[in-house]
This record gives sequence, structure tokens and C-alpha cells, in this order.
Amino acid sequence: MVLQVRQFPCLQDNYGFLIHCSTTGACASIDTPDAGEILTQTRAAGWTLSDIWNTHHHWDHVGGNDALRSQTGAVITAPEAERAAIGHVDRGVRGGDRVQLGAHTALVLDVGGHTLGHVAYYFEEAGVAFVGDALFALGCGRMFEGTPEQMQAGLRRLRDLPADTTVYCAHEYTCANARFALSVDPDNPALIAYAKRVEALRARNTATVPTLIAAECEANPFLRWDDPGLRRRLGLLTASNAEVFAELRRLKDAF
Repeated sequence: MVLQVRQFPCLQDNYGFLIHCSTTGACASIDTPDAGEILTQTRAAGWTLSDIWNTHHHWDHVGGNDALRSQTGAVITAPEAERAAIGHVDRGVRGGDRVQLGAHTALVLDVGGHTLGHVAYYFEEAGVAFVGDALFALGCGRMFEGTPEQMQAGLRRLRDLPADTTVYCAHEYTCANARFALSVDPDNPALIAYAKRVEALRARNTATVPTLIAAECEANPFLRWDDPGLRRRLGLLTASNAEVFAELRRLKDAF
């Protein structure tokens, strides 16, 4: 029983993801940035789209929902809290729910903050998580709708996943994220090494996604709110974890 993942670039800097149950043939698109490319990729893989799993309501994550549903009959699973913003939703989910794709079960994680109802899908047995725009390689999404407390709590849920969890995030932002991370944590050897790997990968036009929870815990400042060295550089030794996160997000927004 294998959960197969097919990753492909689309739009300007998005990644699309198709997941496929080799036992039953069930196939889901994680978000729908580009309906045409998703159909092209399903045909190339020899798969048939049965499901759409949305992480949040932004247009580059739900924009292909209607076209794909009309052409394939795919069942749409999406955050219950964002049902009105998304449109047609067959099943609304919240943090703590479990959803099934063929023989595989995913835990829904509440990672709100980028948008209020943002969710991630974590397959424990396969060791993979699809996190939308909540967490990026060396970064995190902008806090458009939530509070620092909410978003830091959601990121903590991702940080608490097993270290060897493979993380599929939705954009190729890693070069820019690395530049910011080095500006706030310049003496971190894990970050320095990560940034060099990223530079080499992008020079070959190779994706920096997926990443690993372990790598992000070592190098991503947005998961290092309790690191004493980073707190010292920010002048926030006694601040709350959410306050440290908020300052990092403020600095990144202005970077």
C-alpha cells in the first residue's frame, strides 16, 4: 500500500500535488492552482481524479475547483470555516478530523493564521504533510487573517510532527526566504548549509520542495521562536513565543 505523490510547477511559482492510492486508484489534487495542468498531469500519470482537498480559500488554491469538479466529478473537501469563501464544498473539515483517500487516512491539522481556517493534511503512515501556505521551506505564509498567537500555535503543530516528516508546501519561495532567514540568524550553521543547498538547486532550476520537518526545525526562523540565540538577536529574551513569531513576521513583511 503506497501513497504516491506527483509534484509539478504551475502558475508563476506554485506547486501542484496529486496524491494517489495504489491500492484503490483514488486520486486527489491538493488544492487546484491550475485546472488544465492538473488534468494534464493526471493523464500523464494514468490516474483518474476522484477528490480535491483544499487547504484554504485563496484563488491560487481553489481557482480550479469548479472546472475540475465539472469535468471529473471530484469530491471537494475543504476547511469548514472557509466554506462560504470557497464555494461548492462536499465535506467541510476542521482540525482533528480524519479524511480518507482510498486505503490512506490523513489527519487534518488546524494551521490557521495565513487565513483563519487554513488546514494541513498529514498522512502519519506515509510520513508526509501537505501544508499549503502555512509553512514554507525556510519561511511561512503571510499572516493575512489570523493573530500571531493563532499562527504560532498552528506552526507548533507542524513543528511537533515527527522529524522525518516530508513537507509539501505550495510555493517556490525558498531563495527569498533564505535571504531573510540569514538576516536574522546569520550564525546558524544549519541555516548556512541549507541556504547553500538552495542556491545550488535553484541554479539548476531544481525544486527546493519538499522539505523535512527536521531541516525546518534547525534552520527556519519561524519555527525557532524559543531559540535563545535568535531571541537575543531580536532583543526578545523574555517575550512570549507568539511575540517572537510576530516580530519575525513583521520583519519579513518589511524585508
